[in-house]
Amino acid sequence: MIRYALTRLALLLLGLLVASALIFLTLRVLPGDVAQLIAGMNSTPEQIASLRERMGLNEPLLTQYLTWIGGIPRGDLGTSLLTGAPVVDELLQKGQVTIPLGLMSMTVALLIALPFGVFSAMRRGHRDGTLMSVGAQAVAAVPVVWAGMMLVLVFAVWLGWLPAQGFPRSGWSEPSLAFRSLLLPAVTIGVVEGAMLMRFVRSATLQATGQDFVRTAAAKGLTRNQALLRHGLPTVGLSIITVLGLQVAGIIVGAVVIEQLFSLPGIGRMLVADVGNRDLPKVQGELLVLTGFVLVVGFVVDLVHRVIDPRQREAE
Repeated sequence: MIRYALTRLALLLLGLLVASALIFLTLRVLPGDVAQLIAGMNSTPEQIASLRERMGLNEPLLTQYLTWIGGIPRGDLGTSLLTGAPVVDELLQKGQVTIPLGLMSMTVALLIALPFGVFSAMRRGHRDGTLMSVGAQAVAAVPVVWAGMMLVLVFAVWLGWLPAQGFPRSGWSEPSLAFRSLLLPAVTIGVVEGAMLMRFVRSATLQATGQDFVRTAAAKGLTRNQALLRHGLPTVGLSIITVLGLQVAGIIVGAVVIEQLFSLPGIGRMLVADVGNRDLPKVQGELLVLTGFVLVVGFVVDLVHRVIDPRQREAE
C-alpha cells in the first residue's frame, strides 16, 4: 500500500509539473501586451520597454518559467502585475468564498443523488421510478446558468427568501449572512450535478442487483430490496467514490460561471477578470491551483479505492 501511494504521489507531482508548463506556455502565446495594458494607450515605446524590463517580461521564457516554479515549493506563486499583491494571498482571500461554495454544492448533489438514485433503481419498472429517472436526465441537461436564473426568480424575486446576488463584506464573521448568500448558488450547482450523479448511482445500483452475493442473499429469504440494501450498497459505494472524483471538475467549472451570475467574490470570478486584464502571474497561479485540486482529488480517490476494495490489494 505504501509503495502504491508513493507511486501515485510521484505521478501526481509529474502531472502538476506538466500542467504548470502547459499553463505557462499557453498564456504566453495569447495576443496582447500586458506592459502596454498597464502603461496605458498614451504611453511611449520607451515607457513600455522600461515597464517590461521592471516586470521581467524581457527575460527568456525558460528563465521566467523556472523562476515561477522555483517559488512554488515555498508557497510563492508570484506577484500580481496590476495590484502588486502576492498571488497566494489573493487566492486565500477568494478561497473563503469558492471553497465553501464547492463543499455546499457537493453536499447538495449527494443529498439528491444517493437517495433518489437508489430509490429509482429499486423501483425500476414502476411508474415512479421511471418518472424519477426521466426527470434526472432532463435536469442534467439544463444549463447551469438557466437553472440559476430560474432559482433566483423563484426564491429571491418571488418569495424573497434568499439574496439574489453578492456576498457580505464582513465575510464569515457573520456566518448566517454568508451561508444564506451561498445557499442559492450552491443549490444551483448541486441540483444539476446531483442529477448527473443520480444516473450513475442508479446504474451502479442496478448492476449490484445482478451480483451473485445479492442473488444468494435473496435466495436465503431476503427480498430483492433487502438484499440490495444490506449487501449491494457497499459495492455501489465504490462506483460513487470514483464518479465523485470526476464531479469535482464539473463543480469547479460550475463555480466559475455561478460566481459571475451571483456576483460572488471568489476564485472563479477573479480568474475571469484577470484573464481580461492579462495579469499573467495571477492567471497562471489560479489555473495551477484549480488543476492541482482536481489532481489531488483523483489521488485521494485512488487511495480510498485501494483501502476499501480488497480485490485491488490482492492484485499486488
